[in-house]
Amino acid sequence: MPDIGKKAPALGGTTGDGSTLKLGDLKGQWVVLYFYPKDSTPGCTNEAKDFRDLYPKFRKRHAEIVGVSRDSAKSHANFAAKQELPFPLVSDPDETWCRAFDVIHEKVLYGKRHMGVVRSTFLIDPDGKLVAEWRGVKVPGHAQAVLDAIPASK
Repeated sequence: MPDIGKKAPALGGTTGDGSTLKLGDLKGQWVVLYFYPKDSTPGCTNEAKDFRDLYPKFRKRHAEIVGVSRDSAKSHANFAAKQELPFPLVSDPDETWCRAFDVIHEKVLYGKRHMGVVRSTFLIDPDGKLVAEWRGVKVPGHAQAVLDAIPASK
């Protein structure tokens, strides 16, 4: 897990459209890297829609949004199409990205314990350094809070 002020890990993965996305390729712009548990579930859908609705404002601040979950690229493609998401979703079935950012933790659902993705967001500056993190995210207002953390462009 990178510490605040340290370089983000050099990761690459397959997106919903089948292309490869590398974090290093996004250098030179802000990167909002958000991890979520599962495509097409209520909380994850609302979070994606909030980022989608604010996407033009993120782009005005020279920021790209990247969503990550353990779902397949095909699941991401369907989810992105249905929700009209303008940003890439990275498929992380082997949990490489999730483990690099330490977002896999024990969770309890209906009294059963399992390992799952803890909803988290990381802000990476144009130099590739981690500058902020939000863990255990509650969806309402979160996308706006992330946008507010990015300096307005001049």
